[in-house]
Amino acid sequence: MGQGIPLVAGEIDAAWLEEALAERHPGVRVAEATLVESHEATNAHARLSVRYRESSGAPETLFCKLLPSESVRRQAIAGTGMGLREALFYERLAPQLAMRVPEIHGLRYDEGDGAFVILMEDLVAGHCTISEGPQSVGVDAAAAALEDLAQLHVRFEDPARREREAGWVREPDPPTDYATTRLRYALTHRRERLTDVFAELAQLYIDERDALHALWHPGPMTVIHGDAHIGNLFDDDGRTGFLDWGIINVSTPLRDVSYFMTMSMDVEERRGNEAELLRHYLDLRASLGGSAIDFDTAWLAHRVQSAYTVPASCQVVTFPEDASPRRRVFADAFLARAEAALADLEVRAALREVGV
Repeated sequence: MGQGIPLVAGEIDAAWLEEALAERHPGVRVAEATLVESHEATNAHARLSVRYRESSGAPETLFCKLLPSESVRRQAIAGTGMGLREALFYERLAPQLAMRVPEIHGLRYDEGDGAFVILMEDLVAGHCTISEGPQSVGVDAAAAALEDLAQLHVRFEDPARREREAGWVREPDPPTDYATTRLRYALTHRRERLTDVFAELAQLYIDERDALHALWHPGPMTVIHGDAHIGNLFDDDGRTGFLDWGIINVSTPLRDVSYFMTMSMDVEERRGNEAELLRHYLDLRASLGGSAIDFDTAWLAHRVQSAYTVPASCQVVTFPEDASPRRRVFADAFLARAEAALADLEVRAALREVGV
């Protein structure tokens, strides 16, 4: 399936695009493919404008995702398997789920070298919105999103079904020095820009990284999104959709629930509604036949899981001087959510309660 994968979006021509679209749009005939814009973050992102001789239902614009072009970064990102996991999610799992995810129009990947191209719906052209950081998921939308997450989590709690339908999804890799290196830099060079609570927990992560990661992945085990912060979500007329499935893994469902509430909601709305939303999620699990989790256990887990917002912020807290104004707005909103959750939920006390 990975033959002839373009290195960069600019290499996508009419012939390649026609072949890639044909599986989902039989009879499609592409006259011209034009690269409208492109940029690189973790992966390369591009937008294509397409002129057809016969569209067969294919859209006039496509959002394209592929590995970064620079060789060192390309090898590093390919080595994480993030792109491959995302491609496999859209190919194998997304069609089975009711949750809102981007529609996929073409997909190519190479399991050998990790190269991939995902051609998905242009959400902006479809009048969906993606937060620039400050914009948050409202309470009603959060409740509905937790329903989608509950269905995902309960579906794959059974190990036999999980292996049969999602056997390629595995437990998280052991932690590396990536976060600790950046957090150490932040404490040395950017300490004045961090709250005392965040700084304390950053040092704890540096000192007790392996113990914390062990705490963050208890049972019940299931398939989780793994990275449901505001930047990996979109709004479709009030319904929350889930983007960026590159960190999909097998872990506790409460990782998704906690991270979603702390890192996608407005701080004040999260403070006033998180207990009710957590009960809502637990009730949904029960109604779907999921394994029982009582509220007190879930609430403590929510507090413990909130410590994950510290390594999740490791790039943000280096405060890179070359960050664009747009990136700085997003980073400030991201860090504000993390710091508020750490304080509100008394996360350091929760970690002492469980022995760290």
